[in-house]
Amino acid sequence: MKIIILGAGQVGSSTAESLVNEGNDVTIVDTDSYLLERIQDRLDIRAVNGHASSPETLVTAGIEDADMLIAVTQNDEINMVACQVASALFKTPKKLARIRASDYVEYPALFSPEAFAIDVIISPEQLVTAYLQRLIEQPEVLQVVEFFDGKAQLVAVEVSDESPMAGQPISKLLDILPDIKMRVAAIFRNNDVIQATGKAALQPGDEIFFLALTHHISKLVKVFRHAYKTYERILIAGGGNIGRQLAKRIESNHKIKIVESDAKRARFIAEDLKKTVVLHGDAGDANLLKEENISKIDVFCAVTNDDEVNILSAMLAKRMGARKVISIIGKASHVELVRGTSIDLAISPAQITIGSLLTHIRKGDVVTVHSLRQGAAEAIEVIAHGDFNTSKVVGRHIEQIKLPSSASVAAILREGEVLFSDKSLVIAPDDHLIIFISNQRDIMAVEKLFQVDFNYLM
Repeated sequence: MKIIILGAGQVGSSTAESLVNEGNDVTIVDTDSYLLERIQDRLDIRAVNGHASSPETLVTAGIEDADMLIAVTQNDEINMVACQVASALFKTPKKLARIRASDYVEYPALFSPEAFAIDVIISPEQLVTAYLQRLIEQPEVLQVVEFFDGKAQLVAVEVSDESPMAGQPISKLLDILPDIKMRVAAIFRNNDVIQATGKAALQPGDEIFFLALTHHISKLVKVFRHAYKTYERILIAGGGNIGRQLAKRIESNHKIKIVESDAKRARFIAEDLKKTVVLHGDAGDANLLKEENISKIDVFCAVTNDDEVNILSAMLAKRMGARKVISIIGKASHVELVRGTSIDLAISPAQITIGSLLTHIRKGDVVTVHSLRQGAAEAIEVIAHGDFNTSKVVGRHIEQIKLPSSASVAAILREGEVLFSDKSLVIAPDDHLIIFISNQRDIMAVEKLFQVDFNYLM
């Protein structure tokens, strides 16, 4: 496809890298010549220096015959106007825009063909809030993503020293939990991928990705995490849109406190929330944390707009005894910086946003895309179409599908029933398949497998 990306920030550049690696013709537009030079130094990509919503700039970028426009500048209004210009003047087939402000997102009529003509809006705040909610509802996991409309979840956990699975082959899980069906998608050991066969022995510190029905996840996590205990007391640093929405989603089942530095904002969210305690103060103040019994807090979640505040307050909370600390970190370099520190989970909104963008870009009938391990791996839900003659997967046993070595089928959804991968299982038309891909370079090969023959479309 010929794709134009507006905005060369972290989301724009990372999306461009994924699309270029998959053989797409990509042009990126930004007013920052330095960012464009850096991207061109490492990617085979065309760069245009100019204002993203300017018709002249868009023509220079090739909008007249572009298949898709992805507007991810830092400015919502520019993203919206650029999509409208692309629709009104150039009839661009598909337009995606990142919209940060909840004020816009709450009025979907703004994005209709009669208004700004945006086909897909991506709201990072909503995506990050939902992701944090899942992390809190599934204790002890490193990552959790949903498939099959929430019926199943893929989670990552670190194998603890005390786990009965430490030093044992994966097949032993059948002895420990004989009534639970699941599929181990991958094992990572010191950034190396270990083939997830039944004979593969787990070691303490291994990061294991497994897929199971959502209501079975906690039982599986308990096997790998000896100290498993549900989260009850949550302290949220930052009362912005993410902090407020997160509290609203979970306050009925958890004891929530929010620390907000702006007095006016603190009063607003105190009136908006029903059970949450709102404190006006600095989340990085050790005296305040001590007064709020930080040592008894199950999760400290730093979600302000300032990376430094999030990182430092999370480290302080951990040092003062918080059980788990989570920090939202905007800059990719900062995410790498905190690895190996006392911060338990560093969340990159950009990576979460990229996964949502790729869902609407991937070839074939892709339902969901989740970026894993900071973009190093990916899990997708894709629908199989066609028949034995027009498809490379339909009518074939799973073991007959010519998947790359880094890819595996984790589960299938068929007529509402979740079927866990078995080599003898035959793929039927309209099956939903979850594919785990541990090497991003193999994504394009997986996509091609699920593209049907031209005759099927006639």
